[in-house]
Amino acid sequence: MSDTEVPVLIVGGGPVGLTARALLGRWGVRSLLVEKYRELSPFPRSRLLNVRSMEIFRQLGIAGRVAAAAFAPEYARVRFRETLGAEDFASAPMLGVHAPVPESPALGAVTSQDRLEPILLGAADTRVRFGAELVDLAEETDHVVASLVDDGTERKVRARYVIAADGANSTVREWLGIDTLGPGAVGSFTTVVFNADLRFENEPGGAYFTTHGSFTPIYPEGGWAWFGPTPAEPRHADWRELVTRALGPGIELPIDVLRVQHWVMNAFVASRFAAGRVLLAGDAVHAIPPIGGLGMNVGLADVHNLCWKLAGVLHGWAGPGLLDSYQAERLPVARETLELAVANSQLVRRVQQQRVERPEAPVEVPWTRRYFAQLGLVLGAAYESDAVLPDGSVAPSAADPVTDYLPTARPGHRLPHQWLAEGRSTLDILGEWFTLLTADLDCWRGRVGGAAPLRVTELTVEQASHYELGPGGAVLVRPDGYVAARWPDAPAGDALRSAISVVTSGAGDQVAVADLTGR
Repeated sequence: MSDTEVPVLIVGGGPVGLTARALLGRWGVRSLLVEKYRELSPFPRSRLLNVRSMEIFRQLGIAGRVAAAAFAPEYARVRFRETLGAEDFASAPMLGVHAPVPESPALGAVTSQDRLEPILLGAADTRVRFGAELVDLAEETDHVVASLVDDGTERKVRARYVIAADGANSTVREWLGIDTLGPGAVGSFTTVVFNADLRFENEPGGAYFTTHGSFTPIYPEGGWAWFGPTPAEPRHADWRELVTRALGPGIELPIDVLRVQHWVMNAFVASRFAAGRVLLAGDAVHAIPPIGGLGMNVGLADVHNLCWKLAGVLHGWAGPGLLDSYQAERLPVARETLELAVANSQLVRRVQQQRVERPEAPVEVPWTRRYFAQLGLVLGAAYESDAVLPDGSVAPSAADPVTDYLPTARPGHRLPHQWLAEGRSTLDILGEWFTLLTADLDCWRGRVGGAAPLRVTELTVEQASHYELGPGGAVLVRPDGYVAARWPDAPAGDALRSAISVVTSGAGDQVAVADLTGR
């Protein structure tokens, strides 16, 4: 890798950085991804892909491959037990993963990060450099100069923008002096990856919480991981004995310990998501405790929100001010997600401790539905920023905004899914463009023209009514699937041109190349 110039430099080769690379490639933006380690992570780490993440992968065309490498849907259940060999004293399915939900065309998945990352790596053909460590960043007038150490040689990369997805201990965030808010480090934990002939076909689960730590099956064909608090003297710990104890009486199997990893559970959200031309994503900007499977998913949603905006700025059909909406939209979501994940962690510990102190007492777990039914948070997150044009409507009020998802085409919300002909969803017609949905193509034919990408697609009158559209009405959807503007009826004047100009931060008269398609 010689000294080079690239529109976007991505720092970090985990799921978030790899997804950013795939999205940018989809939107025609060249990037270079650098990862200081020499290979993808060999640890299972993050396990759950929620329904929104699988919608993103569906757009990238890789959802089928991800699902093929994942567990069967019936494994999307969490079980609470004294030991792994004991009976459940509580259990709950993961909504949107255990079985399809009518609110989405996608189904979430239980899989291991080391199975997901190779699929993401193959989802784009832009350059990746493993074993290249970022050692310095310097922002100049119209670009950032990154210094990389690659095989002992320092090289320079000039990039228009940098996406820092370099994890909870982000050196980029530290260099930029960005503070974090939240509990911080909440505990030291150890993951033990092992082989054992454990089979629970009649009681499948994606996670088994016990009073002696938690178990997760790693791959459909075999392999397990145990994780729990790190012992006081980890160097002298007998990991085989520790795992055997958590298995409980009645399970006497040889345990083959393969790998041991110590890690710190962090809980924070950064005070800023960007500094100049450097934008942070994933764990670098919010470290979410893993209980509840939220962390990786919120990071994937970060870059789905960010990458179309970078593409617009780099291709010239959006103004640089559009990037300001990234923090405005994603920071509130990160804070809400952190609050829920911390509460979930406390609830799990409370149940485990209660079982230790009073093993004969029944355990009350009324929170299991809220813990594993998060569609309101996952699909109902609402954005307020300059990249959204309010239409004056009132958002539907959910009794519990975490569990209850109320579909709405109000600007700032994810476009609600509807099935079209031949098994296609309204989400499937979205892509690397703005999408205008209307039941009256003739009304909108003369309203388009210019340079920012737009496709106009016709709905039936019944389909349009689900988005509260009357005659001549239309809904304008951003490339990330969020509604940018809505006109219940045919607007006067040049409303579409004006709306896209505002949403893209003043791109002038460059509005849209229209592809008028039928149903």
